[in-house]
Amino acid sequence: MTAADTLYSADDRPRSARLPRLARRTQLLGAAQEVFVAQGYHAAAMDDIADRAGVSKPVLYQHFPGKLDLYLALLDQQCEALLSSVRTALTSTTDNKLRVAATMEAYFHFVEHESGAFRLVFESDLTNEPAVRERVNRVELDCAKLISTVIADDTGLGTEEAMVLAIGLTGISQVTARYWLTAGMPVPRDVATRLISQLAWRGIAGFPHL
Repeated sequence: MTAADTLYSADDRPRSARLPRLARRTQLLGAAQEVFVAQGYHAAAMDDIADRAGVSKPVLYQHFPGKLDLYLALLDQQCEALLSSVRTALTSTTDNKLRVAATMEAYFHFVEHESGAFRLVFESDLTNEPAVRERVNRVELDCAKLISTVIADDTGLGTEEAMVLAIGLTGISQVTARYWLTAGMPVPRDVATRLISQLAWRGIAGFPHL
C-alpha cells in the first residue's frame, strides 16, 4: 500500500462515542476531508464537519481551533502522501525508463483516488491564503527536487539545469493526470500513463549519461 492509499473515508472512520485522542483526530480529519472536497473551503462550515463526524462542535474545536487549522492539517497530510508516493516511485528501480513511468503512475494514482483529496493540493479554492499557497508550492518543489537529484546524478547536469527538467516532468505529470480525470478517463489509466511516460522518456533520455 502506498502513502496515497492511506486517505480517510467515511466508511472507515470509528463510530464509538468515546475514542482515544488520536483516533478521534483521525475521525475528524476523515469527515473534514469529505466536506472540503465536496464543498470547497469557503462553502464548508464547521457545523457540517461536526455533523459528518457525528460529534458536537465543542469536540471538533478541542482538536482544531478553527476551520483553517483543520484545512491545513488535511493539506499537510495530502502533500506528504504525494511526496511519499513520488519518493517511492523513484526508489522502486534503478532503471531510469521505469523510474519515469513509476513517477507518472504516482501522480495518476494520487489524482484518481476515490476520496478526491488531490483537489486540496491541486485545485484548492484557498490559494490566496499564504499558508496554503506556501504548502502547495513547497510540495511541488519538493517533488521536483527528488526528481532533479536523480537527473543530476545520472546526467552530470548542474543542479539548476536538472531542476528545470524536473519541474517540467512534474508539470507534465500533474496537468495530464488532472486532465485525464476531468475528461472522464477517456482511456484506461495504464494507457494514459504509458503514453505520457513515453513522451517524457523520449525527452529526458536525450540527455547524456555518465
